[in-house]
Amino acid sequence: MSRRGPATDYLQRILTARVYDVAIESPLEEATQLSARLGNRVWLKREDQQPVFSFKLRGAYNKMVRLSPEQLGRGVICASAGNHAQGVALSARRLGCQATIVMPVTTPQVKIDAVRTLGGTVVLHGDSFSDAYGHALELERTTGATFVHPFDDPDVIAGQGTIAMEILRQLQGPIDAVFVAIGGGGLIAGVASYIKAVRPEIKVIGVQTADSDAMLQSVKAGKRVTLHDVGLFSDGTAVKTVGEETFRLARELVDDFEVVDTDAVCAGIKDVFQDTRSILEPAGAMGVAAIKQYVARTGCQGQTFVAITCGANMNFDRLRFVAERAEVGEEREALFAVTIPEERGSFKRFCELIGPRNVTEFNYRISDEKIAHVFVGLSSRTRGESAEIAQRFVQHGFATVDLTHDELAKSHVRYMVGGRSELARDERLYRFSFPERPGALMRFLSRMHPDWNISLFHYRNQGADYSDILVGLQVPPNEASELQEFLSSLDYPYVEESLNPVYRLFLR
Repeated sequence: MSRRGPATDYLQRILTARVYDVAIESPLEEATQLSARLGNRVWLKREDQQPVFSFKLRGAYNKMVRLSPEQLGRGVICASAGNHAQGVALSARRLGCQATIVMPVTTPQVKIDAVRTLGGTVVLHGDSFSDAYGHALELERTTGATFVHPFDDPDVIAGQGTIAMEILRQLQGPIDAVFVAIGGGGLIAGVASYIKAVRPEIKVIGVQTADSDAMLQSVKAGKRVTLHDVGLFSDGTAVKTVGEETFRLARELVDDFEVVDTDAVCAGIKDVFQDTRSILEPAGAMGVAAIKQYVARTGCQGQTFVAITCGANMNFDRLRFVAERAEVGEEREALFAVTIPEERGSFKRFCELIGPRNVTEFNYRISDEKIAHVFVGLSSRTRGESAEIAQRFVQHGFATVDLTHDELAKSHVRYMVGGRSELARDERLYRFSFPERPGALMRFLSRMHPDWNISLFHYRNQGADYSDILVGLQVPPNEASELQEFLSSLDYPYVEESLNPVYRLFLR
């Protein structure tokens, strides 16, 4: 590399990248409804309209088209459970070479079928991306095929950087910031390299989910950080360790980061749908979610922002979850646990307090002679309004807990109100992430102590690779160390919820 700096190092690579044999110059469209709501101009770079519904084919093809005829003759190999796999398979078909795609056995069938339709040979191996990645490297050594990395390769980075080249050509007026979702870092490394070389006044803002923020943690630490677990809702950005080269570029060139949660991403999917009638995958909506958060945090008006809608490979079964959580993400729905006296007239008095608001959910079961705990969902008009509603209930004598941002309440308890049992002695409550594959539950049960009892179990399929499971375990207090050993042996991500006030109000 030259001494001119990382941005100029990549400028020539991006300008000479070959992507348009397989990729289109994706449209740059203004989200007019969202722009009007935010008081800022919001543009969408529609990479979800690529032939494989993702930007990933740009980098894959730019890498593969530069291979020698001898290398192409030996084929290519990659590890991926999604968009990169389809990009490699399509590029291989265009170049007339064999592509082997190693995918975890947990990969949904829709993604396996998509790769096979494009001509790729699918090898299923391991339970995770890490397992598949290790097997792909082993196949590379034994077959002589060329490994195509999903993000940590200069040619892949340069291919993704052509998106920024198109943005600046399509929108030549002032741009205040471009918001880019980050997984391994290939997209933001390419985009930042081009923008900082050509229009350095434009901010490049990276976007990560709160449970998959490896790049942000790495930048803060000054070195690459490996996460123990990553959230899987935004599977396109669920990366435990960012690339070495992508980290170098991001640390030097990215201006700032926004961290968004699942509800905000779901609301972003809805925002894009309302403006375009298109449905993005979670990673594709992260930029939109970040723009909304940035505007709310800074109060800026009249600025111009671009969000790269980087993918639309959404499992249809996940739309139910997205629709439910989008209302909370927009803070159009507020959730509460309200305690009311078990006496005549109290319920009517509580309903009078609700007034003209739309009730989105109301769950109640009698469980005590003196008081009743009610789970209530109400429509809200502005962000932060739930705290005002809760305060109003309390002022009128109804003890209230605001559950609008409580994950246990949103994912499970809203469907389980009335489940308190006097028989659940010594109960401990846990949320687990189980892989969606046969045998996951049996692994859990077979390792559990035979004298322990499952006192609560709640599961709801959300159409994802992993499911959030709520489990109550009855474990004697003197067996706490055995319980910890059991939890560690599973290697399933978990959170203990035994002290959660929602649990104690409705289930304990």
